Amino acid sequence: MFFNGVSGKFGFGCMRFPMKNDEIDVGQVQLMVDEFISKGFNYFDTAHGYHGELSEPTIRQCLTSRYPRSSYILTNKLSDAYFHSQEEIRPFFEKQLSICGVDYFDFYLMHAQSRRNYKQYVDCRAYETAFELKREGKVRYVGISFHDTADILEGILDDYPELDVVQLQLNYLDWEDPAIQSHACYDVCVKHGKPVIVMEPIKGGHLINLPDKARNVVDALGVSPANLALRFAASLDNVFMVISGMSSIEQMRENVSFMRDFTPLSEREITVAHGAAGLIRGENIIPCTACRYCVDGCPKKISIPDLFACLNSKRHFNNWNADFYYNNVYIKGHGKASECIKCGKCERICPQNLPVRTLLQDVAKEFEDDPMGEGNYD
Repeated sequence: MFFNGVSGKFGFGCMRFPMKNDEIDVGQVQLMVDEFISKGFNYFDTAHGYHGELSEPTIRQCLTSRYPRSSYILTNKLSDAYFHSQEEIRPFFEKQLSICGVDYFDFYLMHAQSRRNYKQYVDCRAYETAFELKREGKVRYVGISFHDTADILEGILDDYPELDVVQLQLNYLDWEDPAIQSHACYDVCVKHGKPVIVMEPIKGGHLINLPDKARNVVDALGVSPANLALRFAASLDNVFMVISGMSSIEQMRENVSFMRDFTPLSEREITVAHGAAGLIRGENIIPCTACRYCVDGCPKKISIPDLFACLNSKRHFNNWNADFYYNNVYIKGHGKASECIKCGKCERICPQNLPVRTLLQDVAKEFEDDPMGEGNYD
């Protein structure tokens, strides 16, 4: 699994930049980029929609305008919201190059492939267009990021054997999850000889902020939760890159400290990881990763991931400030959970396959005096 120019097995995900006064903290991002590169890492992953379409310009400001092109690896993606015909793909791609300040992408991925959107990519000849861009030298490797079951992945790789890589959601909590199917999807990649890029190795922070029982068994190992989660993903033979979306330089320093001189998990550590996964599932925590795909399409502008975080905090982490944050932060300028009209757009796009509408009823019952009624789903 050799890709020219890639240094290390740890990548900088650009979906969760540090924020300051509701804006990306560009100064801290620059410090993070500098430290990341100084420690020997050079892989960066973005997409046009990340941070409300501000991730790409931040990449230009903090990385591509400050470092020679040969010193970093940049991955970008073709997202279904930005094209509806083959003719729209190249102009969008050229726009991405311009915004990022580069003349080629190292990796270009068909974004969030699933049974929901795969036909759009096929009908618009998106894969064929990406392969053309590769032949022209504007893309070095073509791949997919994937959120669905193993049988759908098998079909895509059968249809397009020319693909170079697959980006999977993979972590020890999702390894045997029947909805995410990390293990089964990984095995499909091995079968087809496709190297794996890992996204969500700490599942949006769920494997950092562990409930007490799981935290105790991890602490007994003498490693941090981040250490265990990232090394679990990186220990798999067919994984060549693990991406983490880091929101502070402190997070980066911790992660780099054990990924710089990476060692695979021991048998004991693997056993503890699987044991911790069982304990976490027993807590019935909402496994939302805060990707925020659901927020953009919500007609009531409900900040769904933040409301789920409030419910998790109150029920499972004994955070009694959750009521304050619900009522004074997360519904200010946004819809309340009880205002959900049950249109189902959120569920159709959720990579975690969450029953969002039902969960919002739970949120309303917990935090609102007049919670939503049962209603009828469309």
